[in-house]
Amino acid sequence: MGRLFGTDGVRGVANADLTAEMALGLSVAAAHVLAEAGTFQGHRPTAVVGRDPRASGEFLEAAVVAGLASAGVDVLKVGVLPTPAVAYLTGVLGADLGVMLSASHNAMPDNGVKFLARGGHKLDDALEDRIEAVYESHRHGEPWERPTGSGVGRVREYTEGFDKYVAHLIAVLPNRLDGLKIVLDEAHGAAARVSPEAFSRAGAEVITIGAQPDGLNINDGCGSTHLGLLKAAVVEHGADFGIAHDGDADRCLAVDHTGAEVDGDQIMAVLALAMKDRSALRSDTVVATVMSNLGFKLALEREGLKLVQTAVGDRYVLEEMKQHGYALGGEQSGHVIILDHATTGDGTLTGLMLAARVAESGRSLKELASVMERLPQVLINVPDVDRSRVATSGELASAVTEAERELGATGRVLLRPSGTEPLVRVMVEAADIDQARTVAGRLADAVKSALG
Repeated sequence: MGRLFGTDGVRGVANADLTAEMALGLSVAAAHVLAEAGTFQGHRPTAVVGRDPRASGEFLEAAVVAGLASAGVDVLKVGVLPTPAVAYLTGVLGADLGVMLSASHNAMPDNGVKFLARGGHKLDDALEDRIEAVYESHRHGEPWERPTGSGVGRVREYTEGFDKYVAHLIAVLPNRLDGLKIVLDEAHGAAARVSPEAFSRAGAEVITIGAQPDGLNINDGCGSTHLGLLKAAVVEHGADFGIAHDGDADRCLAVDHTGAEVDGDQIMAVLALAMKDRSALRSDTVVATVMSNLGFKLALEREGLKLVQTAVGDRYVLEEMKQHGYALGGEQSGHVIILDHATTGDGTLTGLMLAARVAESGRSLKELASVMERLPQVLINVPDVDRSRVATSGELASAVTEAERELGATGRVLLRPSGTEPLVRVMVEAADIDQARTVAGRLADAVKSALG
């Protein structure tokens, strides 16, 4: 059996892959593993549980709460809130554990269970592996040690979470947003109430789309994975710009006043310069993955800033940031981490900080984002090859060396084996799109020849 935990919790089709029984069992296992690790020592444990609006979140929340309470953990139910809100509340309330039920940008039938450690940080791999092992052993018959009487967990609604999180967002803003007209696309997701409230309290005139979640329409043709509606709404309303979140609002993409997309790399470039001006960009360094556009690196270098790159996945970005004390990092997809104010990507916080820079500078988002020129990028997936030999094939190494020589300093090649499928991803960036396509096609042929 493959590992249950992926890079962002346990995900699958709700009630097929991810069942109520699994959610309950994983929650009990998490409680036992954290107790073993000494997390609960000397006090009665507490967990914060939140979810996005998916219909399946209703029964999965019930299962998670039941599992935790049956293991002796008191539960604070915060209801429908973004993932970063659950992380923030886990930290600020001194809870021992946070649980978020969401499948982020995935389609509605999917859902997921994400566990957060004390402080609101993601669990490390070793703890996830231990939870999975304990879950499997009890699923196959090993009995649980169960508290009784006053030892069982108590459950209560924590409705104050909404206001506490919004107040936090407003408190960390460097300036107000008065005079800005902003369109917010909430993806019919977890930020449908939080984000408009925060932007309005900060002084912006807000127009919302995708803010009527009914449990079935999350991410459906809207949000950060479908920017068409936002682009049209920004132009129609004559807005200064637009912000798009995904289902659990840990991402943020933007659209300028002309309807042009502003991706995660450009957002990080704008925020990096804003933070540098406030002496908040520690070591003048930004952390991003190897998938960030070369134009991002060139823009930072031009501004006297450094870029540290990690493997693909926000958890690797976060690990690098925590290890070296960096303040800003993220992904091209809009998953931006501002570590002084959040323990995970926070789409609402990112959008607010971007808006604050527009308001403070008096410059349009289009002008601010122009600090970075996105180089043309071509991605080709090469299927049915031996992905395990990407790093060891001499034939492929020669083809890559030749491609890099041709592209020079204004181009880049990345060959990346898929983590889940028998394919290799070929990514080429160049100053010219035709050159990028030509080089990518040639490298794809080389992958087939060398690894097929």
